[in-house]
Amino acid sequence: MPDHAHSTDPAVQAQLDRLTMLSPGRDVLGLERITALLDRLGNPHLELPPVFHVAGTNGKGSTCAFLRSAIEADGKTTHVYSSPHLVRFNERIRVAGQLIDDATLATLLSEVLDHAEGLQASFFEVTTAVAFLAFARSTADACIVEVGLGGRLDATNVLVGPAACGIASLGIDHEAFLLAPEAGTPEAPLDRIAFEKAGIAKAGSPLVIQKYTPSMFDTIAAAAHRANAKLLARGTHWDAAVYEGHLHYRDDKGKLTLPLPRMPGTHQADNAALAIAMLRHQSALAIPEAALAAAMEWTRWPARMQLLADGPLKAKLPPGRNIWLDGGHNPDAGMAIAKLLENGPPVHVILGLLKNKDAVGFLKPLASKIASLHAVPITGHEHHDPKDLCLLVKDGMGVVHADPVASVSEALDRIAEHGAHGDVLICGSLYLAGEVLRDNAQIPD
Repeated sequence: MPDHAHSTDPAVQAQLDRLTMLSPGRDVLGLERITALLDRLGNPHLELPPVFHVAGTNGKGSTCAFLRSAIEADGKTTHVYSSPHLVRFNERIRVAGQLIDDATLATLLSEVLDHAEGLQASFFEVTTAVAFLAFARSTADACIVEVGLGGRLDATNVLVGPAACGIASLGIDHEAFLLAPEAGTPEAPLDRIAFEKAGIAKAGSPLVIQKYTPSMFDTIAAAAHRANAKLLARGTHWDAAVYEGHLHYRDDKGKLTLPLPRMPGTHQADNAALAIAMLRHQSALAIPEAALAAAMEWTRWPARMQLLADGPLKAKLPPGRNIWLDGGHNPDAGMAIAKLLENGPPVHVILGLLKNKDAVGFLKPLASKIASLHAVPITGHEHHDPKDLCLLVKDGMGVVHADPVASVSEALDRIAEHGAHGDVLICGSLYLAGEVLRDNAQIPD
């Protein structure tokens, strides 16, 4: 089943089983099916509170998390739709600040699936319709929606008149979908990615973007012009920089000096800055500076260089050893992790990577920081053979100690048995990250 959507609640699981039978079981991009499904449901996406719509290759989830923290820090409530889930399907849908409860989820899944008969709606399209239905029926001050895949043809792109749209960091990922040949699209891969992401631009809505290459910027600017959206580019309309231990932000409304995000990694300052710019360039709700500062301290996002807490997996290592967990899986994510590790000693890497991911591109930036590598399978998904991953880092990256193992648990046992010093990094897939959080009894809430 797509994304391992299992539930311990029998009523929810019954509907997820229906979804397995109804869905084509793969992502099929396009807005025809989601539009028809929402029309059958009374178009709930037209009844949402002010929407913040976020696309990007890396960082869009963290940007959404910063948006949520800032809005809630001001005492307001917000719905959030994000993907994928790590452990529980409910993680995708947060209603007025709380994860959707099982009873409501089961009821809404049943309703949407009843209306989806004959449409061949995908897993993500059904889930999107459930989220919009839940949000339309509950009161909140705002709504944060993360794009699932791409932007132009993503199921969330039925939204009309968002308060603000944002595009986070861009890079190559999901090539089979986003780089598929299509007339009228850019030929250069990164320009094509920019074209797809910029498809979320809407007439009259601000489109807030990061810095990109000149050709990527031109592609986004052209899309914004076609949509009659107001383009707000970093470096021109707003900017941010880290120095003297603070995040310094500026735009035409003034300057802010904020704490650095607590989330590890310099890239999180960029994600936070994008969220700030989105909030300051919209007029649907006012968010004061104090709430923005609080968001820097409060924001957490699972499986983004997350330190594992005490639990069954953490207990396999001696006290004082850290286990980092990151779901990054593309070259840009590899570079972000490498930058975070650059001033520290090498780490012991436990890696699982989906078959359609660029193993060389992800691992190459990390090579000098790999003390040892244990490659694992990703249960229920097509993945790189752990033996092939080990050969790759041994032959092409000079990693001496690389071994395939059956699980993360076994990898940690081996690291402990060998008495190896240093921290552990588990990385390569959000699906693997979900398994780790579940096995460590650390369920996202």
